[in-house]
Amino acid sequence: MKGSAARATCLGLALTVVGTLAACGGSSDSSWSNVTSAASNGGMSALVTAAKAEGQLNVIALPLNWANYGAIIKDFSAKYGIKVNQANPQGSSQDEVNAVNSEKGTSKAPDVLDIGMAVAWANTSLFAPYEVSEWSSIPANQKDAGGLWYQDYGGYMSIGYDSSKYTVTSVADLLTPAFKSAVALNGDPTEANAALNGVMLASLANGGSISNIGPGVSFFKQLNAAGNFVPVTATAATIDNGTTPVVFDWDYLNSASVVNLPSWKVFVPSNAILGGYYAQAITKTAPHPAAARLWEEYLYSATGQNLWLQGGARPVEMTAMQANGSLNQTYAAALPAVSGSPVTLDQSQASAAASYLASNWSAAVGS
Repeated sequence: MKGSAARATCLGLALTVVGTLAACGGSSDSSWSNVTSAASNGGMSALVTAAKAEGQLNVIALPLNWANYGAIIKDFSAKYGIKVNQANPQGSSQDEVNAVNSEKGTSKAPDVLDIGMAVAWANTSLFAPYEVSEWSSIPANQKDAGGLWYQDYGGYMSIGYDSSKYTVTSVADLLTPAFKSAVALNGDPTEANAALNGVMLASLANGGSISNIGPGVSFFKQLNAAGNFVPVTATAATIDNGTTPVVFDWDYLNSASVVNLPSWKVFVPSNAILGGYYAQAITKTAPHPAAARLWEEYLYSATGQNLWLQGGARPVEMTAMQANGSLNQTYAAALPAVSGSPVTLDQSQASAAASYLASNWSAAVGS
């Protein structure tokens, strides 16, 4: 799950932005709706002009404390004078897709998505192809060849915990009585990518594989039966107030909790090193097609990539930026240490895991 925000006056969407904002009511430049690269339609200057004329961008499910999105939104808005309308900050990847379908044809529809790969692979019919200027810096296996989606940032699944109350040295520790009413996921694993991968981490640590999430579901069934599983979505607020003192989540999200809770620590099991990336996509029916494309250009620029890195996430262009000298070395040095051989889910494995969860999760832990 990805904050909470106030309603915006112009679009009826939650507004999360600081900086110089354009006035409400900017018109959509439909000539950009089918453009597959800035170079094919007048270049970056033409794109910037069209995006500024639209004046707005609709994003969804981007909490300000998720991979540094607060700083990213603020900088993009200030740089281009474009108002960023934020909807459902706590939403899951599936919530994003649901909004594309339910708001289609309205001014409130999402322009862009930041979603888990299982959801991205299952919904490519909703996406508009587009190749950012830095397309060649994105590894071939981390983007759709036709430009329908492209991975943006990633990390490793981890267990965050309040070290003033607990010590975690293995996934098995969480089944002991010391963790009564303590352990949570970041969302519903049948809808949220981070939660699905949390269950997969438990599977890997309990004899499963990236092709078999079953042992992970069995683990959470045991955790629930022991009274240790907290069936609420873990957020920065629930961590701060002690509702979810132990959380399965991406390392960059768990690491962010140290700011408000200095006793918070992050553990990545050496026998279950699970990597994963989210992906960007532009919606086919984006009400602000030029602003959507400018947003992607910004995210895949050195500025956008380094802002994700500052948030503790590993940007998809990291290898290329390391080679060309544009990577912020201070931010890179602060990344959580991981030792061992990581694994990641491919499309078929992610689909199989999602299908298994859809059929078995509710029965294992209750609805």
